[in-house]
Amino acid sequence: MKNQNRISPLNLRGEFREILHKKIIMLRSKMLVYLTHKMALPILKLIRKPILFPYKEATLCSMPKNTLGNDFYLFLQAKKLTLLPYYAKHDIKHILLEYDTTDEGEVCLQCFMLGNKHISFPVIATVLYGFITMPEYWKSFFTAYKRGAASISLKNWNWFSIIEESTFLLKQKINNYEKVF
Repeated sequence: MKNQNRISPLNLRGEFREILHKKIIMLRSKMLVYLTHKMALPILKLIRKPILFPYKEATLCSMPKNTLGNDFYLFLQAKKLTLLPYYAKHDIKHILLEYDTTDEGEVCLQCFMLGNKHISFPVIATVLYGFITMPEYWKSFFTAYKRGAASISLKNWNWFSIIEESTFLLKQKINNYEKVF
């Protein structure tokens, strides 16, 4: 009776493993954000000279419902993100490809792009980082890669000129060419 309140060593080890696992996931996530937002984005702006996104949030907000522009505005609001003019194309891909902004979603988006034959430093780096640090998502990554390979090529899309088009029709355009796995 007097040992009822005693914690077994097995429970302690399990709790410690769970805490350690959560810390590793948090560190992994912070590292991914740091690598993409603090390192890759500034370097890419210098190397690539990307085109500045020509729209402001107020313009996106006033676009008709169900257009990519209005959906982009709603996406930014829902995710509590600010419009980053040099990162808008990436965020638009989140909407059209339907990958969340989670760690898994970020890597899935890049796996899709790799499968779609978009070879770039950010794509390769993110995919490698994901495969090295996120083995629990390998199946999702592989599925995203196959989806990208089966979809129409997005290589020559002018991401800013489609902003006034129907999000639904753009998704259909991408997904209608998808093969069933």
